[in-house]
Amino acid sequence: MKILIVNGPNLNLLGKRQPTIYGEVTFEYFLEQLEAKDHDITSFQSNVEGEIIDKLHQSDAEGVVLNAGGYTHTSVALRDAVAAIHQPVVEVHISNIAGRESFRHESLISPVAVGCIFGFGMTSYELAIDYLCKYHKED
Repeated sequence: MKILIVNGPNLNLLGKRQPTIYGEVTFEYFLEQLEAKDHDITSFQSNVEGEIIDKLHQSDAEGVVLNAGGYTHTSVALRDAVAAIHQPVVEVHISNIAGRESFRHESLISPVAVGCIFGFGMTSYELAIDYLCKYHKED
């Protein structure tokens, strides 16, 4: 199954930024671990909202794992892009957004995603990929 992982703003700093919240592992290192499991994964990270939207529009992946970062709580345009594509999208977050600042409690993405996984660190991505693989087999 062809999977696209899209990471939003500041996720390029994983392993450096607030390690008590986001851990000390870089996304590149974690991605190598995922690819070793024979998943066909393409990943993309941008701090620019429009680039993320363009990537979603152009993707030929069969499923998308999206960590929109701070755009989760603010971007109607990103929500609309997720709603507009035909691929199933699983929203992920490394931290438990429900246990953080109140402005992080509402996701604009969740209502248009097939599911949401948050609070399990980098394992959130792995759980999303496992779900998408199962979802694809049932489809």
